[in-house]
Amino acid sequence: MSFGTPAPEDQQPDHFEFTAENLERARKIIAKYPEGRQQSAVLPLLDIAQRQNDNWLPRAAMDYVADLLEIPRIRAYEVASFYTMFNKAPVGRHLIMVCTTTPCWLCGSDDVLRAIEDKTGLRPGQNGDDGMFSVVEVECAGACVNAPMVQINDDYYEDLNYDRMVTLIDELKDGKTPTVGSQTGRHGSQAQAGPTSLLDRRPPDVVAAASED
Repeated sequence: MSFGTPAPEDQQPDHFEFTAENLERARKIIAKYPEGRQQSAVLPLLDIAQRQNDNWLPRAAMDYVADLLEIPRIRAYEVASFYTMFNKAPVGRHLIMVCTTTPCWLCGSDDVLRAIEDKTGLRPGQNGDDGMFSVVEVECAGACVNAPMVQINDDYYEDLNYDRMVTLIDELKDGKTPTVGSQTGRHGSQAQAGPTSLLDRRPPDVVAAASED
């Protein structure tokens, strides 16, 4: 199953409309564009619609956004079909996007996938029956120096291995909020062994802390 493939008819809702709060947000976004250029707001409005609808975008939502912008509905379909960020079928509460491009693969993305399958029973393209997890394999997510990594909904989790991925899933199952970013504690894309250059230019408080260690 691909979450980019539209859900079957029996899963498509008959109706969609923004909540009052989201409609106000949409109107503020539309107002940023010159008259006659409202189509430019289609991407952020589709994103709002997806977030309102449990992280997937049914056809009724695409139709609603197109009608709100007064553009042909096919224009909304084109945008939603082009960007992989839009899910056209239901997904779990935690959508796990596993990068398996070369840097992540070389650093152990196979182990990450194995941990996910062992803990959830899911392979890429599958939904859990309990609605908690979905898994999808993705192309480069741009965090190569912290490989391997996964994106879960909006957040990146980096420097993973089998055990760290297991811990991450356990925390999500327990309703906890895992620490975002590196799972080894390093800052940003810092070298694993710590900073190696410009050491004499670090702020005095950082130098003092390092010397105490």
